[in-house]
Amino acid sequence: MSTNGNDLRVLAPTSLLRQINRRRFLGGMAAAAALPILNACGGGGGSTPSSASGAGGASSGGGSLGDKLSIYTWGAYDNPKTFTNFTTALGPKVSISSYDSNPELIAKLVSAKGTSGYDIVVPTGPYVPQMVANKLLMPLDHSKLPNMKNYDPAYLNKPWDQGNKYSVPKDWGSTGYVYDTTVITRPMTTWNDFLDAAQNEASGKTSVIDDPDEFVGLYFFANNIKWTTTDAADLQKCQDFLVKKLAPHILKFDAYPGSGGGMPKGQYALMQAWNGDARQGFLAVSDPNKYKWVLPKPASHLWIDNWSIADGAPHPDAAHAFINYVLDPEHSLLEIEFMGYNTAINGTEDKAKSSGLKFLDMIYLTPEQVAELESGEVNSATQQHVAILNAAKAAAAA
Repeated sequence: MSTNGNDLRVLAPTSLLRQINRRRFLGGMAAAAALPILNACGGGGGSTPSSASGAGGASSGGGSLGDKLSIYTWGAYDNPKTFTNFTTALGPKVSISSYDSNPELIAKLVSAKGTSGYDIVVPTGPYVPQMVANKLLMPLDHSKLPNMKNYDPAYLNKPWDQGNKYSVPKDWGSTGYVYDTTVITRPMTTWNDFLDAAQNEASGKTSVIDDPDEFVGLYFFANNIKWTTTDAADLQKCQDFLVKKLAPHILKFDAYPGSGGGMPKGQYALMQAWNGDARQGFLAVSDPNKYKWVLPKPASHLWIDNWSIADGAPHPDAAHAFINYVLDPEHSLLEIEFMGYNTAINGTEDKAKSSGLKFLDMIYLTPEQVAELESGEVNSATQQHVAILNAAKAAAAA
């Protein structure tokens, strides 16, 4: 496979920006606390890594791990305390640079040809295979990651990296919906319920996630069709329904109905949402009992972001040490508190309960719920998903 940037941009289309906005927005809610670390995290991937050692007398000796660690990740996607605590405990000072999309991450590593200077990167699952094929990632040494024993095995050995040879989970989430029970008074449990209510009680008061894959998922999940299908007939039926029947009832294409203000302001009666964003909405509204969160049947989306080590990483031992550090339940809880997404580490739920975190059912799904989730993939239908979303936006505005 060619490793030039153009080929990789085809493999990793910029239309898949779901993860961009999820992280940038949710992370931004706590950005004020992170300013000493994150001010230097520019939108472009070429920013110079900034020191994240923070105050507090962190050791700079580094010992066998050295004194530096460079992480290239999504903006404001980690608790700043995690970095300062790591430095205090083990020595290496952490520097952070940020990117806005998986394609940007890939392009940066391709152009650097193993000399990016980054140690840890955070790709989303479906992008891992192409990064491995193009020699952008270093194999993980599991002997240096003893805390992998803390993982819930349900989130390991995913199709994009069997055996977790190049990646281990950072955190994960899913997609569902929230509805206003004063407007929609019937029980809601399925995607078909969502589509029906959107065309009836919540007509003109419905928001959907502004993302191609999540949008087409409304139709495919409701009709029990694999949402990564490339079948032309399925895609055409999806387009016909979403554009001609659903779109006229949509008030807004909104990736953040919870944390972006739509839910707290009472703009929507029905809103498709990522679980972490929906939870932010519940935390923000004056009367959370007015709303209900649904992880719909028969299936929904499972996304997983991953810790990986870049090929040519200058500090691979420190990188392994950091990843192992955050796989400890105590340290993992700091990440959960900051972002509101599950880290797949066993032992955090009881700690989250003890610490008083609210709406834990939106972070910790049951095994039965997890079994119904489906991972995404980058395939030949991706660009058609974009076309369907754009056509629906035009129809909604007409």
